[in-house]
Amino acid sequence: MSASPKSSSPSAPAGAALVLFSGGQDSSVCLAWALERYARVETLGFDYGQRHSVEMEARKAVRRQVAARFPHWADRLGEDHVLDIRSFGAVAQSALTADRAIEMTERGLPSTFVPGRNLVFLIYAAALADRRGIDALVGGMCETDFSGYPDCRRDTLDAMQSAMNLGMDRNFRVETPLMHLTKAQTWALAKQLGGEDLVDLIVVESHTCYQGERGQLHPWGHGCGQCPACELREKGYAEWDAAGREVLVP
Repeated sequence: MSASPKSSSPSAPAGAALVLFSGGQDSSVCLAWALERYARVETLGFDYGQRHSVEMEARKAVRRQVAARFPHWADRLGEDHVLDIRSFGAVAQSALTADRAIEMTERGLPSTFVPGRNLVFLIYAAALADRRGIDALVGGMCETDFSGYPDCRRDTLDAMQSAMNLGMDRNFRVETPLMHLTKAQTWALAKQLGGEDLVDLIVVESHTCYQGERGQLHPWGHGCGQCPACELREKGYAEWDAAGREVLVP
């Protein structure tokens, strides 16, 4: 087991954060990022009737392994929360919640787009954070290497942050550490935060595949290797690996 690098946070951990945590690659890196920066980090997952429900088990495994492999983070890892919002998934049907082909639609968006998913996630997260005394909401949204979902864009999240703060009379911060990173840089950030041990944890335990495939373990993780999520993850890993696993993170 490789030693973890020293903390790269700009100051001693303080305050609390709530991570929107699906158990996928991006949210796992965000969890590590938050654990470097905050004294208490809670996680929030959503059951919205997703076909790849295996991620609900993956998120437990990632949390468990993070606590076991990184003792300096274990004391900061707080409660896990899971919300059942399957009624939303039924209304906002997509290829992620119904037996439909994964393809581009007439709107130019992937059929995996769940309308308003991140907006709904953030509303629930903000309501929970309000009751938990948390100001920082951390999500793995990204507009660099992504599937084109409009609710992953920083402009959308800035507008959502303003609306939540106005509507709840709070000062929430929607933090998106991966927003302008490529997938190769996301792998690099994982190594920067937790060394090869964190990279191995993400490869083996996290889940991103839309098809829910856990049979074959590829160098970049479990997955079908054909859906958009797998293609992005595999491409990013290959680029990072080809660069000597040392891609510069801004």
